[in-house]
Amino acid sequence: MQTELLHTGTLYVVATPLGNLEDITLRAIKTLNQSGTIACEDTRRASILLKHLDISGKKLISYHNYNEAKAIGQIIALLEKGIDVSFITDAGTPVISDPGYALLYAVHEKHLQVIPIPGPSALTTALSVCPLPVNNFFFAGFLPHKKGRKSRIEYLIALQTSFVLYESPYRIIKLLDELRNLLPDAQIFIGREMTKIFEEYLTGTIEEIRQRITDDTARGEFVVIVHPSGKKALKSEKKHANYH
Repeated sequence: MQTELLHTGTLYVVATPLGNLEDITLRAIKTLNQSGTIACEDTRRASILLKHLDISGKKLISYHNYNEAKAIGQIIALLEKGIDVSFITDAGTPVISDPGYALLYAVHEKHLQVIPIPGPSALTTALSVCPLPVNNFFFAGFLPHKKGRKSRIEYLIALQTSFVLYESPYRIIKLLDELRNLLPDAQIFIGREMTKIFEEYLTGTIEEIRQRITDDTARGEFVVIVHPSGKKALKSEKKHANYH
C-alpha cells in the first residue's frame, strides 16, 4: 500500500513598507497574492496595504503580543493543512523589535518551513544613511520603559561601539536626557518618520539634537544611533574604519 505524502504549507515572513507604500518589493506582492491566509499585527493597517496592492479576498488573522497563543494555534493548523501563510507586521521586517519570535519558535518545533521575503527595515534604512561609524554596531531595539533602563544604557556604553535604539515619541526626550547625562560627548544620529511625509535626519552632539527636539517636535517613530566617542576620537576612527 502506497502512503500518500503529506503536503504542509509554508510560513512566509514578509517585510512591508515603513511608510511609503511604493517600497514594497515585487516578490512581497507576489507572495501576499499567492498565500491563502495573511497573519498581521493589525488587520486595519494590513487592509490598507492590501487595498493599495489590489489584493482582495484574503483571510486575515490578527497576531500580536496579546493573543499569541491563540493566533499561533490557528497558523500552525493552517500550515499543517497545506495552506501557505504570509506573516506581516505594521511596518518593516517582522520580529525585528516586532511580534513574531514565539510564532517562529513554534513553527520550527513543528518542523514546518519558514521562508523570509526581505525588504524594508527601520534598522538598515537608518544605518544606510548614518554618517557615524557603523561598520560594527550593536542593535538594542527598545529600552525597558522603567526598571533597568539606566543599567541597560550603561551596558551599551561599555561595549564601546555604535549602538542602535528604537524609541517612541513619548520617551524620546527622556532618552536624550538620559544619554546626555551618561555620555555628554557622544555623537548621535536620529532618523525620524523614515520614508514618510515628515522624514527627518539629524546628526550632532546630544546637546545639539536635544535643542532640536522638544515637546512640540517629538512626533513620529525614532531610530537613534549612538557613537560613544567624541568628535576628536570620531575623526581618528574614520581613518581606520573598515567598510568592506
